[in-house]
Amino acid sequence: MNGSTNGHSMAAETGSAKQLNGGNTTLLPRIQEALELVHSPYSSNESRQQASLFLEEVKANDEAPYHGFTLASDKNQQPVVRHYALSLLEHAIKQKWGEYSQEQAAALREWVLQLSQNIASEDPLYLRNKTAQLWVEIAKRSWGGDWLDMDELLVRLWELPGSVVHKEFVLFVLETLSDEIFNGEDTVAALREGALSKACVEIFTPAIVLAEAFPNRQVGTAVRFGEEGWLVRMGELLSQCLGTDTIQSKEHQTCAVKTLAVYKSVMPWAIPRAISSASCVQHMCTSLAASSVAIQLASVEALHALYCRLHFSDEEFLSIVCPMYTSQTVDLLRKLFEWSVVDPRDIDDEKYLFAKKFSEMMSNLGSFIEQKISAIPEDCDLPNLLNLFLAIAQSQSFVISIPVLVTWTRLLRSQTIGGSPTINPLIAPLLELCSLRLLRYENMPEDSDDPSLIFLLEDIDTVPERHAFLGNYRRYSVQIIELIVRQKQSEAIYHIMSQADQAMQHLYDGQPPFSAASYSKSSLPVLRVDAHFTVVEAALKGYMKWRAAHGSKPQADEQERTAMENNLELWCERLLEMNFEDPIIRKRILQLSVAFSTTALDKKVGFMLKVLEHILMSRPVEHPEHSVYSDAVKELQGDGMYELQRLATKMPDQLLDVYDQLEAKVNEIISSGTLDTKRQTSYQTFLFTIVHRSTKIDDDTRIQKLHGFINPVQQMWQNPEMNQAIGSFNGFCELLGLSRVKDYLVARRVHEIREWGLYQLDAEGEAIQKDLDSRLKALPLRTTKSFLGCSTEKIEKDSPPYKVSCILWREALPVILPNLLSFLSHAHAFHNPANWTGLPPEMRSLVSRILTDRFWQAGISEGSKDDFYARVSGTKSTMEGFASSIRGSVRTVREACYSILWCMSRLDVDFYGFNELPGPLAHALFADAHCLSSHQLIALLNVVRLMVDDCPVELRDHFVPPILATCFAQMDAKCSSEWEKLTHKQVAATDGDNLTEEMKEESILRQLTHTAVMMIGGFLDPARPNPGSSTGKEASTYVPGSNPPISYPTLRKFCLTSATILEPLLLFLTHAIRMRDSRCCGVVLRVFRSIVPDFAPALSTDSPFSSSIREFISADVLKACISSLHEPYFVELQKDLAHLIASILIYYSPATQTPRQILLSLPGIQESAVDKCLDYIMRQGMQSKQQRALVLDLLRDLKGVSISEQGRITKSASAVRKERSKMQQEFMKEQPPARDDRRPSPSLEGVAGMFEDR
Repeated sequence: MNGSTNGHSMAAETGSAKQLNGGNTTLLPRIQEALELVHSPYSSNESRQQASLFLEEVKANDEAPYHGFTLASDKNQQPVVRHYALSLLEHAIKQKWGEYSQEQAAALREWVLQLSQNIASEDPLYLRNKTAQLWVEIAKRSWGGDWLDMDELLVRLWELPGSVVHKEFVLFVLETLSDEIFNGEDTVAALREGALSKACVEIFTPAIVLAEAFPNRQVGTAVRFGEEGWLVRMGELLSQCLGTDTIQSKEHQTCAVKTLAVYKSVMPWAIPRAISSASCVQHMCTSLAASSVAIQLASVEALHALYCRLHFSDEEFLSIVCPMYTSQTVDLLRKLFEWSVVDPRDIDDEKYLFAKKFSEMMSNLGSFIEQKISAIPEDCDLPNLLNLFLAIAQSQSFVISIPVLVTWTRLLRSQTIGGSPTINPLIAPLLELCSLRLLRYENMPEDSDDPSLIFLLEDIDTVPERHAFLGNYRRYSVQIIELIVRQKQSEAIYHIMSQADQAMQHLYDGQPPFSAASYSKSSLPVLRVDAHFTVVEAALKGYMKWRAAHGSKPQADEQERTAMENNLELWCERLLEMNFEDPIIRKRILQLSVAFSTTALDKKVGFMLKVLEHILMSRPVEHPEHSVYSDAVKELQGDGMYELQRLATKMPDQLLDVYDQLEAKVNEIISSGTLDTKRQTSYQTFLFTIVHRSTKIDDDTRIQKLHGFINPVQQMWQNPEMNQAIGSFNGFCELLGLSRVKDYLVARRVHEIREWGLYQLDAEGEAIQKDLDSRLKALPLRTTKSFLGCSTEKIEKDSPPYKVSCILWREALPVILPNLLSFLSHAHAFHNPANWTGLPPEMRSLVSRILTDRFWQAGISEGSKDDFYARVSGTKSTMEGFASSIRGSVRTVREACYSILWCMSRLDVDFYGFNELPGPLAHALFADAHCLSSHQLIALLNVVRLMVDDCPVELRDHFVPPILATCFAQMDAKCSSEWEKLTHKQVAATDGDNLTEEMKEESILRQLTHTAVMMIGGFLDPARPNPGSSTGKEASTYVPGSNPPISYPTLRKFCLTSATILEPLLLFLTHAIRMRDSRCCGVVLRVFRSIVPDFAPALSTDSPFSSSIREFISADVLKACISSLHEPYFVELQKDLAHLIASILIYYSPATQTPRQILLSLPGIQESAVDKCLDYIMRQGMQSKQQRALVLDLLRDLKGVSISEQGRITKSASAVRKERSKMQQEFMKEQPPARDDRRPSPSLEGVAGMFEDR
């Protein structure tokens, strides 16, 4: 460290080192002048740009490191000059280190050591940190190799007397080294990971621990200095900083925080015995008690990092975890939690941030109790610790509560903990907490003064994330209730039932009386009922799990079961007798009654019949003049039909005993003339399901009765007039009443009407609307869908009901299918503007407006979902409502066709076995699919996925290729064109309503792309087995084979060996790498990584097909990866992109020069660098992390840089508070990520020229 500060004399003896030294004395003043120009507010843009260009060019100068050292050493220079000087050294280390000789590298290192020794507290922090970063950059490249005394040099700096500035410097070096070696994706560190990680463990661990932990260890190159190790040194420093004499000092507080930051980085990988030996837990607990919020937060983050470790041996658990369970520590933790409580209306940012991290740390600490319950010593204060867990879970802030709520689900799963007397006093408070938190907060008004809602709105800005978070919170609350009921049975159930009783009897206390005129589906009484019934449903699930296991004392359990079920029946009967006017409350009562009837009370036939009677006799008062109330009544009626079906599915034998009375009652209800077609069909399918699912009826009688339902449906499809009409597109429009629409739109000059929602329909418009509705109801689609659904849904193949379904529909399928495909083909064709002949040119653009669905999207659409439906309902008699009726008719036909096709596909070879089906089906599905919106295509993709999934393996070759080839080609064209349109739109400024619509379009396009790539991911899943063999063998055109399913290729192999399927599939996936959706791109990259090895050259033969695929991936896919790697948008995926690039190089480079040629065609890439990369990447034993690092290092000058890295901005305390930890992100992972900032696409001219022939 005592080398000369004069760069000339240091390297004077070596010619190679002289190249680093400065001979150009005129350069220094020019650098200073350029820096003044760049930072002066008075400089012109042109002069500033020229100065910046010059400063960049200086970095490439061979003498740059010397000038950097000279300027950085000069304390008289301005900080901005010295910072630039350090960047010259940084550039030399990062970009040219490999080119330097050993002497040059030593000279450069010596300069950095001198700069490090000469730092002073007067230097700005960013200069000190920049100098420490230079140390780290050199360490990553040479420590443990050429540089062996680094630890000694750090210790010498550490021991310098006076200010703590050198200690902070060392702490920065240690933390950064730890982060980049163990936690980061740093390219240089990854390539030397073995040597660096070993050296890190060596210098942090006390020598005595190394000797004990690894007694047979072979000591290699010595890199450590001293016996203590850095864990011990840092503990000693922390004790000094927290001493009574020093804790008030600002510099000692800062030093303590920095020490704890190193702890945080080191705790995940340090040897547990070293953590224990160095008393790290005790030091961190002492820091928790410090009178500084910054130190407390740093301490809790370090403890959190430690307890994120998943596994400790019993010995390690006792020394590292159990100290946190002692009375003294638990008392400290309780006081800290109480201190951290904040007012939701005046949030203390630092305290609140501490409370969040504290909760996560406590959650991890609690998980060890379940894992190691038998190892916990007697002196641990578990009762008070569990009380603290309850207090944290009861926090008014959901974000603070939820981590510990998860811990409670783990604790209660343990029989030992759940059955412990210690837990008994906490059961009632836990049940009360979960009951209160099951209120649907997302439906509460945002101006509510509920503290939990205020916190929630503060913590989570977007509606989708809020919904996902609350959904997760409810899920954990429900799990806790379930687990408590499984453990405590009757005691818990009776408590829950009495709470629900109380709530129902006082539902409208403090609330205005019920009024249909001012009705709201999210009123407080409705929310309360929903919350209490959700608790009861959770208790019911817990009870059923207990009943299934039936305990360890069968006789006593049976007596308890009988008594409980008698009491449950009485409770449910009281519930049915309650009379509420609110349709949603009545719906929830109905749902809960059926749930009990089909589970806990499934032996109580009398109760089931009471529930059935309640559904059949229920007649809610209708107020058609009040639209919101009227919609709720329809919802109640619809749910009544669903619950009827659920009873028929779950309890067909009991219902068969009263079938004649039921049939008479259903016929009476239908003949009353008050039901629409949909509800009539629902009653008929109820009877159908009873006969179909019952085990108490012989097959001949069953088939005969069921044909009585099906034959009329089949006859509807044989209507000659309908058959003739759907023979042409115009006939289809006539049949649905759509032919009158065009003339009406032209006559009313709709294209001149600005606000359709304000234009009231005249008598002719209303008549056309009614005609559309009546014609739609006359079609056989809805009835067919209902009966097919009852025949196929929730039925196992090879079960008796399934075999009955196959026989039942065998004759009907050939009759229905041709006309069904015509309906579907025409419904899609209606979306093609080319088919709207006769419209004046100025009205052509109306077609897309008329056919664009209106839908509500959380977080994007204005207002709530109920507000949206109210707006839609309010515009029914306007031109907007007229357009809605048009697209509604077509949508109903389209989606009914999808449902029928899926149900038919469940019938195995009776559907798939038709020789002529695949071509016409592919045409009907996809001929005009490109005209559908992204929203509509999602439903189409889902039905395609289901049909392919259900296809018998022996018929795949016949059915799948035409369907998937057409599907992938259409998806490629649609997604590619829509993403291109979106990119163009984002370049142009957009505001107001257009922005909302654009956001909806983008969100739906992301969903479509995700649906498509996930479908492909499912098809190509290597772990996906073949389904069982087909069962029915009588299909008219199917000739059965004798091969078992196992002899056929998996769906993955089938797709990868079919040129028909694979070509459009690969094209779509390749284009998807460039689509600006990181979630979808990530899926595609994983799919490609799984595909690449399948086309590596085989040891024996290599087919032309495999070779062509290999060339395509080596060229087009590789180019797409490099292009995305270059783009800042994909910066979060650079690791995945590099992984795929590495896979291509590893598997294909031995067989083809294409990957190498692509890399050589890139600007600034040297042939020697490419060959070196290929050589290293192909070596045996190279880990994937290192292979990625090699690729990223080769392409480092082409990598995009994230917006955040382009200019770092200091964040406010509130902004830091809103940043989410990994655990918090997990609680919101079910929803799509928040929308990216809207900004024009960056210039891609650099990439565009990358692949030009040279």
